[in-house]
Amino acid sequence: MDITNAEFTSVYLFATEQAKVIGFLHYADLVLSIIIALIVGGILAYVIVRFREKPGDAEPVQDHGNTKLEIGWTVGTGLILAVLGVLTAGVMYSMSPPLGTNQPDVIVIGHQWWWEYRYPKLGIITANELFLPQGMNLLFEVRGADVVHSFWIPAFGQKMDAIPGHPNFLFYKPIRSGIYLGTCSEYCGADHGLMRIIATVLPVARFNAWAHGQAQVPPEPTVAQAIHGKQLFMANTCIQCHSISGTGAKARVGPDLTHIGSRTTLGSGVIPNDLPSLASWITNPQKFKPGCYMPNMRLKPADAHDIAAYLETLK
Repeated sequence: MDITNAEFTSVYLFATEQAKVIGFLHYADLVLSIIIALIVGGILAYVIVRFREKPGDAEPVQDHGNTKLEIGWTVGTGLILAVLGVLTAGVMYSMSPPLGTNQPDVIVIGHQWWWEYRYPKLGIITANELFLPQGMNLLFEVRGADVVHSFWIPAFGQKMDAIPGHPNFLFYKPIRSGIYLGTCSEYCGADHGLMRIIATVLPVARFNAWAHGQAQVPPEPTVAQAIHGKQLFMANTCIQCHSISGTGAKARVGPDLTHIGSRTTLGSGVIPNDLPSLASWITNPQKFKPGCYMPNMRLKPADAHDIAAYLETLK
């Protein structure tokens, strides 16, 4: 996955059915507003030219009230508002239909300062990089773990606040495959600007292959450095914050690292995920994300390298 080809920040990409609906309402409002502006502007220009005062003109006849005109613009305005109201209600319903007994396909949890993604129907937990199947109707449950965050991928249309203790819901139907970038859009502390979102929409077959891989327990490392790195990981405080399936690391404080080696970036999109970058991150994450809760572990460079070598095997 190459995020240099990602689509960023444009609300006009319409990567979901919901974004298309919002775009339709936007263009309908825009066209109607332009028509009204042209009519009003045209009438105003006509009146200015037609009834311009000329030298020697007498005082205009004073006339008060025009019942037909007043009824006309009142009814006309009411019809315009009614049309916009019906269109808006239709968009609101298509964006947020009744939940019924539907269970979420994806649970989004905003943390300071990273994103957790759970797929309860698939038994998958991952972080920061979101994968979705193209053409499927998906229900998102959006939560906050600590403070208020806001989940927003502009190309997907609707944004939603992630509020602790108050789950909110979103419906998305991705209609374009590709990589789309977003961010937290609610100020949430020191690293708010470094809380990025990478969403990848895949054809269903490719998504199913990704999901199958994510559900597997990673194999044991076979290279000496990676074996040593796993021993260091399990012996240090790493296991107090992180979880890796098939090991004794079960904590849920920080991101799940079960398949960290398959991710493109580290630190919620801050730096690329490769061996040197991961070793540098493990050595001193504050260098890349000042204020983040992962401490400087004060590891020897060789030990940080071996831990990174182990984590990079977790594909």
